[in-house]
Amino acid sequence: MVTSQVLQKTIDELRNITRIDLCITNTDGVMLVSTFPEAGLNPESISSFVNSAADSQVVQDYHFFKVYDNQNVEYVLVAKGSNDDAYMIGKVAVCQIQNLIIAYKERLDKNNFIQNLLLDNLLMVDVYNRAKKLRIDTEVRRVIYIVETKNEKDTSAMETVKSLFAARPKDFISAVDERSIIIVKELRDEDTNEDMEQTARMLVDMLNAEAMSQVRVAYGNPVHEINGVSRSYKEAKMALEVGKIFYAEKNVIPYSNLGIGRLIYQLPVPLCDMFMKEVFGEHLPDTFDEETLTTINKFFENNLNVSETSRQLYVHRNTLVYRLEKLEKSTGLDIRVFDDALTFKIAMMVVSYMEYMKNNE
Repeated sequence: MVTSQVLQKTIDELRNITRIDLCITNTDGVMLVSTFPEAGLNPESISSFVNSAADSQVVQDYHFFKVYDNQNVEYVLVAKGSNDDAYMIGKVAVCQIQNLIIAYKERLDKNNFIQNLLLDNLLMVDVYNRAKKLRIDTEVRRVIYIVETKNEKDTSAMETVKSLFAARPKDFISAVDERSIIIVKELRDEDTNEDMEQTARMLVDMLNAEAMSQVRVAYGNPVHEINGVSRSYKEAKMALEVGKIFYAEKNVIPYSNLGIGRLIYQLPVPLCDMFMKEVFGEHLPDTFDEETLTTINKFFENNLNVSETSRQLYVHRNTLVYRLEKLEKSTGLDIRVFDDALTFKIAMMVVSYMEYMKNNE
């Protein structure tokens, strides 16, 4: 429901404009927020008023008003004074608070709708009917971003994300687990892949700077109808998982740029085992040491160019050749040859995938 901070701010602003003191209690007469000391208010009088048929009532030097949520009394508003001004300001305050209740309920309803939409828990007809009731456009471009935080329940990261999108009421911020923040972002017709990536990098930079939170951001492909939002969410979720396995050094992972990692991620583990045995036989290579891994990665970065790789590693060309020949003896693959290099690269990605699946069993 409406927070105490919002209620206090509302009656403070009314007090500053009208000079009429106000307070809000629950139906038992317990003070929630006030602009004046509660001395003089009798909780029993408030309880009696709640059980009466009247919507407003003067008790001693106070005006009592019922604040409804649908047909139920949610709060009692008390205006200090028994004159017409106190009555008028009290009615204005009641109207304001009831509008706040409606707005907060609508926001909660929208959040619930978005969560069920993401998880594909709604029938097609329900999606469009509920979207219409909540005044959510059904035919606009949207894309899903998932922000994964390092710590669970990172409230500072969530607040930072909400502040970044506060001026965009058609974007929705939600969560379906304790480590991910989900953004359903509306796109303009002219927004490109570069614009979507720029938004993702902005999220990473702002969260690193303001929330002191190390995050990874993944996003799916844009969709043109609201019933496609769950597909974009699944794509973003896959991009996040694939990024952890194959592109650990990246903190922004678009689904449209997963490359061969997307294929390997969808392979069954038995098929991966079979592939590894075909490549290396029964003697699978042990984990490579740091020097070997650095050499391999740098060699691939330089498109199998021995001279450029040796220059960047600050080693003699013959030293690099010796390392590559040593790798060939242990694996049976000469990565100076394109076919063997391709096989080796895929095999290493399969190893990463198998280790990930094993650790998550």
